[in-house]
Amino acid sequence: MDSSKPLVILGGGPAGSAAAITARLRGQPVQLIEKARLPRHKVCGEFLSPEAVPLLDRMGVSFPEAAAIRRVSLHLRRAEKRFSLLEPALGISRYTMDDRMLQRAAALGATVIASTDLQPDIVATGRRASQPKGQRLFGFKSHFEGPESDSVDLYFFGGGYVGVNPVEGGRTNVCGLLPESVLAPLGFEIDEALDQFEPLRERLAPLKRYFDWLKVGPLVFGPQTATSSARRAGDALQFVDPFTGSGMLAAIETGVLAAEAPEQEYVQRVRAILAQPYYVASIMRSALSTTWVDRLLPLVPGRLMYQLTRPKKSR
Repeated sequence: MDSSKPLVILGGGPAGSAAAITARLRGQPVQLIEKARLPRHKVCGEFLSPEAVPLLDRMGVSFPEAAAIRRVSLHLRRAEKRFSLLEPALGISRYTMDDRMLQRAAALGATVIASTDLQPDIVATGRRASQPKGQRLFGFKSHFEGPESDSVDLYFFGGGYVGVNPVEGGRTNVCGLLPESVLAPLGFEIDEALDQFEPLRERLAPLKRYFDWLKVGPLVFGPQTATSSARRAGDALQFVDPFTGSGMLAAIETGVLAAEAPEQEYVQRVRAILAQPYYVASIMRSALSTTWVDRLLPLVPGRLMYQLTRPKKSR
C-alpha cells in the first residue's frame, strides 16, 4: 500500500483497530470508519488467547483488569474433559477491548469518523450470511454475576455450544451458538434453551444474569467471498468456529497483516495463519454431531486440541 496516502479502514473492532494501530506505528495516515457508537457490548466469547499478548504489547495495548483463565472443561452428552492451559488466557469483554484498542488508534493519530465517500482499503466489519430458514445458526451472549472461576467451560448440546468464562469486574460471560431448530420452538427464549442441558443448568444455577440477552445471526462458518478489491480482516475475512476460542486472536493477527503485509503476500500469509484452525474446527464440529465422540474425547489430549485450533504465528 502507498504509505503517503491515508489508509481507509472500515470497522473499529479488534481487526480494524489492530490495522489502524499497526499503520500508524509505521507512519501511515489512517482514516478509521466506525458507524456504530462505541464502546458497546457485542456477542462474543470474550476469550483472548495468550498468543495475542505479544501482538498487543507491540501495539501498546494491555488489559491489566482482565480475568485470568487457567483451565478448560469440555462437557458433551456423556463425557467430560478437563485440562490446564500452558499459559493463562485472558477474559476481557468486547466493551473494554474495543474501547481500549480504538482509543489507542486515536491516540496514535488515526482519524476516527462515522462515514466517508472514500472506498475502504481494509474491511473489518464482522459478518452475517444467509442460510435456508430452519437451518440457521444464531449467537447470543450476556454477562452474569455470582461466584467467580478461572476456567472456560464449554457445553456441547443441541447441535451447538455454550461457553462460560470469567471477564473483568468479577463477572462471567455466557456466550453460545445454537441452531434455529432448537431456538424457534422456544420462541428464541435463551434461558429456556440453556435450561435443557443439565450440566449447564447446574453451572448457571448460582449466577444471576446482569443484562438482557444480546442476539446475532444467522452466522455461517468459512471464508467470506470478496466483493471488492479491499483487504478483509477478522470475521469479514473468515469466520472460524467460535468454540475454538481463537476468534479474537485471529482478528488481531489478520488486522496487523492487513496493514503491513505486501499486497501480493497478504492472501498467502492469511491462509497460512487460518488454514489449520479452520480445518481442525470443521472436523471437530462434524465429530460433535456423532455418538462416538463421547468415547473418543477422553483419549485425545486436551492441550493438543487447543494447540491445533490456534492461528499460526505470522512472523
